[in-house]
Formats: sequence, structure tokens, C-alpha cells
Amino acid sequence: MKIKILTITTVIASLLLAGCWGKSDADLAKDASDAIKADSATSGVTVEVKDAVATIKGEVADEAAKATAESKAKVEGIKSVINEVTVAPPPPVASAADPELKTKVEDALKKVVCDGATVEIKDGVATLRGIVAKGKMGECVRAANEAKPRRVENQLTEK
Repeated sequence: MKIKILTITTVIASLLLAGCWGKSDADLAKDASDAIKADSATSGVTVEVKDAVATIKGEVADEAAKATAESKAKVEGIKSVINEVTVAPPPPVASAADPELKTKVEDALKKVVCDGATVEIKDGVATLRGIVAKGKMGECVRAANEAKPRRVENQLTEK
């Protein structure tokens, strides 16, 4: 009877001690961080580990890099990953150079006969000025928008 109790106690103690010999959160964080930093697409991502749960943060270029960061953080010993990585917004679409854009807007205004309207372009923004025939203002603004400026500022008046 004493041998059974001693054997059971030894087994339980061995299991408890084995659980204590797992990697620390700091070791898991280092392993996950090393795995993430090895890929240039995810090198800006940071890792924090608490109770073997990794939280990843930072910014990446696209959804694929975000998924890669999560998969790389799942090193041996990590139970789960909380993914707080954000995807950088796409760069603004470059608009046509101002002189080229001005020509496009002026041509569009000529097609809809917006006589009296002048165009000024600055940083891709078209400003319409002048006096147009009654009922033509909306058509003039639509035509200017079709030339794809960043924005149209309407300062037209109708006569």
C-alpha cells in the first residue's frame, strides 16, 4: 500500500515539475520575435507574451504580411496569437501633373459648352471660376470631375 502511494506521489510530482520546466514567456517572446524579424515583410512587428499567449503589434504593407506575422509568431510553446497588426493604407494615387490636368478639365468643359468658365489647378485640385449660362453649372462641374482631379472646387456663378 505504501509503495502505491509513493509511486502515485512520484508520478504526480514528476508531471508538475515537467510543467514548470517549459519555456518562460520571455523565451517564447524572443523565439517568436526572431521568427518574425527574419522576414523583411514583417520586421516591423513586435511580440509580447503573457501566459504563453502572444500579442503581435505593428504595421505591415498588406494582408498577406499580416497573416505571415501571425503564423511566424506561432512558435513551439505559444498557445495562441492575438493579432493586433494593422495594414498600412495604400499610398495616394498620383494625379496627373497640374498642366496636363488643366488641359483635360478645359477640354471636358469645352465638350459641354461651359463658356465663361476658367480652370485653375493646384496640387491636383481643380477650381472653377467664372460665369456660365443658367442651368449649366451642374453640367460643368460633372464634366470637370470626369477629368479625375483630386477634387473640384466650384466657384462658378450662373447668369
